[in-house]
Amino acid sequence: MLPKRIAAMLLACCSLFLFAQIAAAHPAHVAPSSEVGLKPVQVFDVAAGKVIKTIPNDAAYQSFAASWIGSITGLAPQMTSDETCSYVYRVPLEKAVTIKTGDVKVTSDDLFLFYCKDKPPLLLVFDEKRRPYLFLFKADIKPFIQKVGVPAI
Repeated sequence: MLPKRIAAMLLACCSLFLFAQIAAAHPAHVAPSSEVGLKPVQVFDVAAGKVIKTIPNDAAYQSFAASWIGSITGLAPQMTSDETCSYVYRVPLEKAVTIKTGDVKVTSDDLFLFYCKDKPPLLLVFDEKRRPYLFLFKADIKPFIQKVGVPAI
């Protein structure tokens, strides 16, 4: 039998991956929510295993996403999830972007930002065949977190 902490980590990781897979395979079921007709930003609480907040998408969120993409430094090593990985944010993009780093070239219109306290943020992107790519980036996510309001800083 697995220790409770390991079991909790596996459950959180599976919930998180399931959220990202479902979201990548199916557009947000919520109608466009802003003046530019974008699908909403969603906040997934890993511990709760569900979307806890849906926010109208706007030019500011698109700007945050562009800064993340522009600051990608490469593919992330294998991700390990622990109790510090508390939220994943889905940011649908106005138009598909192509991310190129090394030999990798991925086109997507959805970004998933992993927020893990005291660890570098990560971007998860799915290609057209729904294969996941995890990227490291340098942009500051604090203004994004403040605008979203989760977690409260």
